[in-house]
Amino acid sequence: MTQQPSGTIRQALRQVRLLEGLDDAALTTVEELLEVAEYQPQQYLFHEHAPRESMMIIESGYVVVTTGIGQRPIPLATLGPGALLGERLLLGSPTHVASAYAKTEVRGLQLSRGALDQLAEKRPDIYQQLVTAAAETLSERLMYSAAQQAGGSALPLSGGYRTEQDSLGERRVPDEAYYGVQTVRAVENFPISDIPISKYPVLIGALGCIKQAAAMANRDLGLLDPEVAGAIIAAAEEVRQGMWTGHFVVDAIQGGAGTSTNMNANEVIANRALEMLNHHRGEYTFIHPLNHVNLSQSTNDVYPTAIRIALYFAINDLLQAMGELRDGFAAKAAEFADVIKMGRTQLQDAVPMTLGQEFSTYAVMLEEDMDRLREAAQLIVEINMGATAIGTGINAHPDFAARVCEHLRALTGIPLVISPNLVEATQDTGVFVQLSGVLKRIAVKLSKTANDLRLLSSGPRTGLYEINLPAVQPGSSIMPGKVNPVIPEVVNQVAFDVIGNDVTVTMAAQAGQLQLNVMEPVIAYALFNSLTHLRNACRVFLTRCVEGITANREHLRQMVENSIGIVTALNPYIGYDQSAAIAKEALDSGRGVVELVLEHGLLTREQVDEILKPENMVAPRWKAT
Repeated sequence: MTQQPSGTIRQALRQVRLLEGLDDAALTTVEELLEVAEYQPQQYLFHEHAPRESMMIIESGYVVVTTGIGQRPIPLATLGPGALLGERLLLGSPTHVASAYAKTEVRGLQLSRGALDQLAEKRPDIYQQLVTAAAETLSERLMYSAAQQAGGSALPLSGGYRTEQDSLGERRVPDEAYYGVQTVRAVENFPISDIPISKYPVLIGALGCIKQAAAMANRDLGLLDPEVAGAIIAAAEEVRQGMWTGHFVVDAIQGGAGTSTNMNANEVIANRALEMLNHHRGEYTFIHPLNHVNLSQSTNDVYPTAIRIALYFAINDLLQAMGELRDGFAAKAAEFADVIKMGRTQLQDAVPMTLGQEFSTYAVMLEEDMDRLREAAQLIVEINMGATAIGTGINAHPDFAARVCEHLRALTGIPLVISPNLVEATQDTGVFVQLSGVLKRIAVKLSKTANDLRLLSSGPRTGLYEINLPAVQPGSSIMPGKVNPVIPEVVNQVAFDVIGNDVTVTMAAQAGQLQLNVMEPVIAYALFNSLTHLRNACRVFLTRCVEGITANREHLRQMVENSIGIVTALNPYIGYDQSAAIAKEALDSGRGVVELVLEHGLLTREQVDEILKPENMVAPRWKAT
């Protein structure tokens, strides 16, 4: 419902960013156009794609903004007292791009479309001020929405802000944000992938580990006040636990060699530590992102070390998924151990084998690749903490590197070691090339396996039709009854993605210059995506495909008996010349080899069955003379 606002709201309006630049006369003009609207919990204020009829200043209560229509809309932000809602109306947007509902009882001050039109006509100066303020507020909110769509939790926004300053000047930072001015600049500078670093919680956890270990080392060396160090350590622990992941909002692809990521971490930890010591966010006199959180460090040792730690954990996740898939193929190999079939080379009939042998190769290939991946993991334990800018250790205590590494080993459980040459370690990205190459190897072999399964299941009437893949979805919008091998297809596509990522890593690694490779953000982006996509693909491959594969046993045996290639297995028993004659007759007549062997009396049915027993096909065998 709506009603006219009371005169008691003037002071509240003074705190609203939209109206802060208005003088008393202008504020009175706007106030006369306002109407009060009230909403009950769960009541929608508006729906996505609906026409915009008004904008609102939240006076009390909280409103959740969501995107997506259906059962599971994605929360973008929770707006509190003083926040603007629907300000795009001032920017000419005719329909809502999101939905909003009341989380609690909500009281708001609305400006209708008609009221705004009236204001634009009579007081265009006031109207333009509102448009400018709305644009600035909307820009800030977009920083949050990127993080939310990447999986973060919706952050409350009151509409308030604080002003922070760096060497380039001032920037407004939302009151609720733990990040600060340099993070705001990075969000403005790098709207590239729409994937914030919060998409990779393993990286955020690694940053928390590093900042925690650095504070411990600086405390041990007497470089940090114990109270300040304690607050930083506690705040970094919360980051490790994922409590503030939604505040890591910089884009994964960024210029500056990872400085924006490092500063995002420094600012979040500094502001949370300030809060723990009963200071306000942004009061950096007490705990500073650079002077305290980043003490004895540089982006050039923090960022590559964080990547290595995060990759180590991500590799272990992939190894687990690969192991599960390997076991799945091994189980199928055992299940199909007694299923005879024709092997093929160059897509032509070769010699008999078992379906179990065929599936066992997929398990062995995975195990071999797991060994290569474990070897790659051992290469990334060498870190360059203490190198600071280029590896000379400038501005770091002589004992800092050893201390911080000791704490990192304890925090992560990873056998980390400090590189013997920090100058080399700071500029060299060869370990990432090595890992990327292993991931490409895994992708290539997984793709080959997926190709095999698609081919073996082809048909059902006009293909090989040796195995059946589980039907997981209808295959066509025009061909009734068609079912496609969609899981192997998606595994193929993941492989293509990983192979492309390997090219990215290769190009980025060679693009390094002198004492630093500034392309590490895209290297990290490519490697994390490859690891994540391969892990997910392995699990989907197992649960949605491999576990449900069945064999067409009778069809497989018939194909063996009809195959000309079977004469190779019969050769030791009937001789090469007889085998060649039977092969030629089979090819000319279209009849089966076994049928002709029996007809010519070269072998009995019992002898043929004995020769073609699966256990006689799985190892070297020769007719005794």
